[in-house]
Amino acid sequence: MTDLPKTQEPRLWRGDGWTAKVIKNEDDDGWAVAMIKDGEPEPALVGPWTMGRDKKNPKPLDVNAFNTLVKTASEFVRRHEQQLHATLHQRITVTANAARVTVSLDIVPDEEHPHALLSAHDETGELLAEVKAAPSFKLNRASAVAWAENGFGKPAER
Repeated sequence: MTDLPKTQEPRLWRGDGWTAKVIKNEDDDGWAVAMIKDGEPEPALVGPWTMGRDKKNPKPLDVNAFNTLVKTASEFVRRHEQQLHATLHQRITVTANAARVTVSLDIVPDEEHPHALLSAHDETGELLAEVKAAPSFKLNRASAVAWAENGFGKPAER
């Protein structure tokens, strides 16, 4: 991917891997700013933008506003990625059959064949079992204990 040229216009700033674009707010008479990460088709964040002194046109972008917008949009993307990772990769440690077992559920969000991998490791980290499961499998303390106590078989589809 080639770097986009740095731009510093009243309604369009580009730099640091981001583009800030002041747009008409479709919900009211005001203005909004869209923050687009380089290479992405959709804005990562769209928020309200301040009116200028004439109360009709938007306030022009400046270096301080752009830097704040980049920081805010970057934090928003990072939080979204962390939340997605937490949803797709879950782990719980339980006691089953008098042993400590760490059960992991890793969801593979494939468009054609979504599935999950359910795995169990002992206290030393040795793999005890790994099976395919439905992506809808709910990992919690009860399901982890039941799976371990039933010999790590393929869980029933729900």
